[in-house]
Amino acid sequence: MRRAAGAARVTVLLPVYNGGESIDRALDSLTRQTLPDWDCVAADDGSTDDTWERLAAWAGRDGRIRPIRLTHSGITAALHAALAEVLPLPHLPTGSVGAPEPPPYLARLDADDECHPERLARQIAFLDSHPEVGLVGCRVRFGGDAASAGGFARHVDWLNSLVTPRDIALARFRESPLAHPSVLFRTSLAVRHGWYADGPFPEDYELWLRWLDAGVVMAKTPETLLTWNDPPNRLTRTDVRYAEEAFACVRAHYLARYLARYLNRQSGGQRGRAAKGVWIWGAGRVSRRRASHLLAHGVTIRAWIDIDPKKIGNRVAGVPVLGREALPLPGQGYILVFLSAHGAAEEAADWLTAHGYAEGDDFLLCS
Repeated sequence: MRRAAGAARVTVLLPVYNGGESIDRALDSLTRQTLPDWDCVAADDGSTDDTWERLAAWAGRDGRIRPIRLTHSGITAALHAALAEVLPLPHLPTGSVGAPEPPPYLARLDADDECHPERLARQIAFLDSHPEVGLVGCRVRFGGDAASAGGFARHVDWLNSLVTPRDIALARFRESPLAHPSVLFRTSLAVRHGWYADGPFPEDYELWLRWLDAGVVMAKTPETLLTWNDPPNRLTRTDVRYAEEAFACVRAHYLARYLARYLNRQSGGQRGRAAKGVWIWGAGRVSRRRASHLLAHGVTIRAWIDIDPKKIGNRVAGVPVLGREALPLPGQGYILVFLSAHGAAEEAADWLTAHGYAEGDDFLLCS
């Protein structure tokens, strides 16, 4: 039925599978929100532990929590089922008699994670005051052991450095620039640009890339509003869709689209920089493997760039390895930095900036 006046401004979509050990903390953090007008669709993806019993108990105590029980089909199917509880059926337009009135905002949360009490209020206030922004994340606190999970802790530090729309847009071809359970966005985006796709790729990263490709503006609040925990059974550790190769493939697809559109625009739609291809900074094995995904999308690699004298002068698959002095001048070519060693990409960016190259206009950091 139609939502009553004063109903939820935001629906939190929470897929969960065998989350009995953590779901209470996640839902408790929701009930402590300073914003009262929220609800939560908790999609139990066929759990085999006591997750469903815990969800039912929470629903009995707080009517804003609406559990649904599914057969085990994975996180993407669970997110689709949760969304179906919020948006009207395709044949029943919003506003028609009997159609549910969807909330203006949707948010994500995972069963492993916990919200700061001000999370929903501050993110909604941000979108209310920034109509040009479609999605807002937040800074997150790393809830794991930084000593044993140093790589993940560094990733959280990197995520927290990306706050402005420009930061997020420029960084999207390195890694996912948003912590999935931290986002809150306008419901209209799911209608206009599509929902999570199911495929051999990380479903959240593909969605951010697709929405950014469509021109959606994304930002973050400067506050830390979520604890992002890192349990050993997290999907990012156990599912092949979150392996490095899966990220590289989906990233290459959208990077090639970006290059075709951006470079053709810069060259006035003529055979300019786009036709000349790109220069890849990074001639090591890992860099070449990641960059080579672009070839399947019609991107030409003009040269590999490296500072190692042992590599300079060689050819890889017919493409020369050159020193950085061979780079095209600013405005004359486009450079993709594919350096994998910690801190190497930032050093290359500093060198390029010092020599007059502008990030976004002349080069991008990639991964």
